[in-house]
Amino acid sequence: MSNETKAPGQIVGILLGVVVLVVATIYLLAKLATSGFDVNAEVMTKEAVAARLKPVGESVASDAPPGMKTGEQVFKAICITCHGAGLAGSPKFGDAGAWGPRVAKGWEMLTDHALHGFNAMPAKGGAADLTDDEVKRAVAYMGNAGGGKFTEPPVGGAAGAAALDPAVVGKKIYESVCVACHGSGAAGAPKFGDKAAWAPRLKPGLDEVLKIATKGLNAMPPKGGYTGSDAEFKAAVEYLTNAGK
Repeated sequence: MSNETKAPGQIVGILLGVVVLVVATIYLLAKLATSGFDVNAEVMTKEAVAARLKPVGESVASDAPPGMKTGEQVFKAICITCHGAGLAGSPKFGDAGAWGPRVAKGWEMLTDHALHGFNAMPAKGGAADLTDDEVKRAVAYMGNAGGGKFTEPPVGGAAGAAALDPAVVGKKIYESVCVACHGSGAAGAPKFGDKAAWAPRLKPGLDEVLKIATKGLNAMPPKGGYTGSDAEFKAAVEYLTNAGK
């Protein structure tokens, strides 16, 4: 049997080898445990910050022409972000208790706050592309749901709500709603541009056609299912009837 004693240098070398082996093992185990979950913290932080800094209501999701959005359309596209749940101290939609004191302050103050911003709410809810009247319509829509008695500014401007250009507004509404039936003549609807089909319907005059279309007839629901203003719907009816003359 050998009684050879190891030199101090050999002992140190052995200990260093053991330490290196332990460290390498820990590293490999840690790498294995986290494989597939490698997250770039810096990138994620930037993305999170960007998402939080994105303006509320960056764009208005609506088929309505610029300046023609109703209060309901603006609310659903923009205001619901905060007012839908009552975030950041905003009065929750339909909460009469929260809206009561605000409605009591009057129309002018409510619209001023909405247009120029108030507390955590930015001007126009962060949707700079909204017109002043569109913002006011949203204020009226929300205020009335909370117990107010406000009147929305008419779509198309206070001076001529009924004078919307059928070739522009009416055409857009037709292409987004009416074309579903009038494009092909489905469900007995007079086909767009079919003068023979439109002739008997146009005899009573535009007012009668508009009255019938507004109430709905046979398979056609009221306003053809269009949820916008009466003025916009009238423009669509004029666009259809003009093509059938």
